[in-house]
Amino acid sequence: MKPNLIYILTTLILLASCGEKETKQAEKNTTPTVSNNGQTISFPDTESIAFFKTEKVNSNNITAEITAPAKIAATILVSGEGANQNIVLFENTELASSYTQLIQHQINISQIQNINIKQKQIELERTKDLHLHGAATGQDLLNAETELSMEQTNLANEKAALIEHETNLLSAGFSPNVLRKAKAGTAYLICDIPENQISKIKEGNVCNVLFSAFPEEKFTGKIDAVADVVDNATRMVKVRISVNNSSSKLKAGMFANVSFGINEGDFISIGKNSLVTVQGKHYVFQKINDNTFERKEIQAGQQIGEKIIVFSGLDNGNEIAVEGVMQLKGLSFGY
Repeated sequence: MKPNLIYILTTLILLASCGEKETKQAEKNTTPTVSNNGQTISFPDTESIAFFKTEKVNSNNITAEITAPAKIAATILVSGEGANQNIVLFENTELASSYTQLIQHQINISQIQNINIKQKQIELERTKDLHLHGAATGQDLLNAETELSMEQTNLANEKAALIEHETNLLSAGFSPNVLRKAKAGTAYLICDIPENQISKIKEGNVCNVLFSAFPEEKFTGKIDAVADVVDNATRMVKVRISVNNSSSKLKAGMFANVSFGINEGDFISIGKNSLVTVQGKHYVFQKINDNTFERKEIQAGQQIGEKIIVFSGLDNGNEIAVEGVMQLKGLSFGY
């Protein structure tokens, strides 16, 4: 009995010892190996790496939609008094004043340039002829020259004032020439677009407009122009959009949201959760074989919805981590 008992106990001890060694060995094998300054992360088996979900990337045509708040800045109405120009109703009283004064300066310039100066030039030529034949004094000639010079100075002053008001309108997204030629029944919206999106906004493109006053009705607008000035503080640029207002239901000052459909082109894109950024550089973790991830630096573009455009660093068919990315970041960078 005793030898059998001793044999059994010895066997149990040996089995326990083997099990302990196997457990320690298993624990040891779950530790990933980090090499190449954190660029390569290798796992001992496929079970360890299964925690990290991956997906393959491919280039696709990326489309997006930019939305921006807008306001009706002006509406065009027919003049009830039979004036040569339609009435422009501005939401901003300063713009209304600038436009009114601009028109007045244009009238003054036309009067001075086409009538006053020409008349003074004729009078000066006549006075010169009279002076040449002794029928006019030197003072008469000087007075005629002075009167012409005064009209030329008036013209210069009017043009300077015109430029000031024209600048005010252009800064707000309006072209005076467009306003003069605008058809009655047109509403003009102004919205602000980020500077980095302006290259994707093309004059003549259509956009969708949804007014707060008419939430169930969709309007179609046309991009008329992009302003020539970038706001130094906000880095925004004003965009002017025209909308048909033949029904006169749209009023100056109404709020709206404008949607622009943007085609980014054919690019590889990744989910935003796949990207890690360290010290201004962008990385993803590419699975290069069954047990190994490799840190890849990429050139990332803008975010479109939940996707980020990749300009370089990845090729079609590359497999990158989409879950467990923060754990890989910690292994790769040591935190």
